[in-house]
Amino acid sequence: MQVSQYQDLRVQRTINSIYDAFKRLICEKEYSKITVTELAKMAQINKKTFYRYYPTLDDLLIELQTRYSQAYLKEIGNLQYPRDLAKSVEAFFTYSATQGEAYDRITTCSVGSYVGIRQQMINEVMAKTWGQSQEFNQLADWKQRILLDFVEQTGLKVYTTWVATGKKEPLEAVISAATELMQGGVTVFKIRAVSQFSV
Repeated sequence: MQVSQYQDLRVQRTINSIYDAFKRLICEKEYSKITVTELAKMAQINKKTFYRYYPTLDDLLIELQTRYSQAYLKEIGNLQYPRDLAKSVEAFFTYSATQGEAYDRITTCSVGSYVGIRQQMINEVMAKTWGQSQEFNQLADWKQRILLDFVEQTGLKVYTTWVATGKKEPLEAVISAATELMQGGVTVFKIRAVSQFSV
């Protein structure tokens, strides 16, 4: 729910309360078990107020994920791919590490309701980053798909492992390991793809 600067501060506080309650519930239970009734109670609003802003919980989840993806895209909007892969990896981990437990739950889940919405965010990010790369777009479609899968799955798996182990390793060490893995794979893949073009 976008609120303009001219709208009542009370409306903004209500929306913030809904967001805060929703994030707390995401941290406490599976998404399928969250109800509008308990969210409204936690946000200290009535159900009608919730429905004034969101037709369903799914709409609220989509908006939350959109906020995450838009904020992340602002961080990486000027990067060029594959040249700036290392900067992109650092931006992903740095951004993700500051978003909180609800973000981590959504980002690291492997089954359930969050997987689909997370994939929509990933697809949007990939289209607005790698999808704009001239070098990437010269690859055959199937090579584009496997390259994106590699980048996506490697970064996500490293982050998921870091979260699952309690974020014990320093963030800089995790970024370095992820960058080394991803850059190594992309560089070798790119060199082979280019050499095939020149044959």
